[in-house]
Amino acid sequence: MKIALLSDCYPPRLGGIETQVRDLGRALAGAGHEVHVYTATPAEGAGHGLRNIAVSEDEGAIVHRVTVPLPFDLPVNPLAPRLIRDELAKFDVAHVHMGVISPFAADLTELALELGLPTAITWHCVLGRSAVLAQRRLGRIAGWAQRGAALSAVSKMAAGLVEAAADHGAKVAVLPNGIDPSRWAPEAVVPGPRDQVRLMSALRFAPRKRVPALVGMLGEIHAADPARTRATVFGDGPLLGMTRAIHRRHRTWLDLPGRVARADLADAYLAGGIYLAPTRMEAFGIAALEARTAGLPVVAMSTSGVADFVIDGVNGLLARDDAGLVAAGRKLVADEDLRERIRAHNLTVAPEQTWTAVLEKAIAEYERAGASR
Repeated sequence: MKIALLSDCYPPRLGGIETQVRDLGRALAGAGHEVHVYTATPAEGAGHGLRNIAVSEDEGAIVHRVTVPLPFDLPVNPLAPRLIRDELAKFDVAHVHMGVISPFAADLTELALELGLPTAITWHCVLGRSAVLAQRRLGRIAGWAQRGAALSAVSKMAAGLVEAAADHGAKVAVLPNGIDPSRWAPEAVVPGPRDQVRLMSALRFAPRKRVPALVGMLGEIHAADPARTRATVFGDGPLLGMTRAIHRRHRTWLDLPGRVARADLADAYLAGGIYLAPTRMEAFGIAALEARTAGLPVVAMSTSGVADFVIDGVNGLLARDDAGLVAAGRKLVADEDLRERIRAHNLTVAPEQTWTAVLEKAIAEYERAGASR
C-alpha cells in the first residue's frame, strides 16, 4: 500500500506526535508498505524555499519537508496543498495526524478528501471543552466524517471528546501510540535496590505538562521517606531553565538532567523505582508507557489517556487528583512487596500497544476509510 502520513510536526521537533508519526512511518515501511511523510517542520539547520520541497529518507520512510520561512520555524505552510496536489493524488490512503492546532494537517485533510483519497484522521491531543463546542459550531469534524474520513484518537478519553466534537454520531476508533518492547524491557527480571527508591518522570518542560505540580508532588513523596528516596525528571523544554533555577536548593534529592537518549532513559528505568505521570489532559502518555514497559510501576490520573494501559493495582496505581497521586507514590515507596510485584508483572507481560498490534489497527483504519490492500 502507498501511504501518505500528513503531519504539521516531525523530528527534529520534540514531542509525542513527532515521535509517533516517525515511528509509525518506520514501522509501516518495515512491514513492506511504501510510506511518505509530508510535514511543515524543517530539518535542523535547513534553509527554506517557497516552492522547494526537501526530501530525505528516514529508515525506510520518505520525508517531504514542505516549508516556508516563518519565525521560530513554525510548522505552517498555506502553499502546501497547491505544491503537493498532483503527487498526493497518487497515494492509496492519506493518514492525517492532528494536534491541538494543526493548520497544515487540516489543509491537507481538505485536499485529500477533495481528491477522493481514502483518508484516516487521528487526534493525538485532548480537545478541551471550548474546542469541542467550537468544532460543533464549525461542523468541520462532522463534515470530514460525512465525506468518508475514518476518525480515530490515541485513547478512549481522547476519542470520546472527538465524538462529542463531531456531534453527528460519527464512529471514532481508538488507534493507540505504539512501542517496541525490545527497546525498553530487559531479557531477565533483576530485583530493584532495596535501600533506595528512585522517583522518576519524563516529559516536555512546558506549561500544559504541569511541571511545578510534578516537582511539588515529588517533594511530598520524598519528604515521607527522605533517607530512601531521590527524584529524577528527564526532559527538555522552555521551562527547564526556570525549573532548575527555582529548585537549585533541592539538588540533594532532585535531579534535572535534561533530555537524554532513549537507550540512556531505558537504562535509568531498569534500575527500578516509580514513575509519576502528573498530567490531567494527557491524550495517551507514551513516556508513561515506556516506563511501564521497562518495569516501573506508573502512578497516573485515572481520567487521562494513561488509564488505557495502566490497570490500578496491576501495573501501577491510578488516582483522581494530586493528593491521590502523592498518596499512591508514598504507598509504593513504603510497600516493597507491592512495588516489586508490579515491577515483575510489567517486565514479564508486554503491553498491548506493540507495533505489531498498532499496525493491524492502522491498516484497519485505512480499510475503513476505503483503501484496499
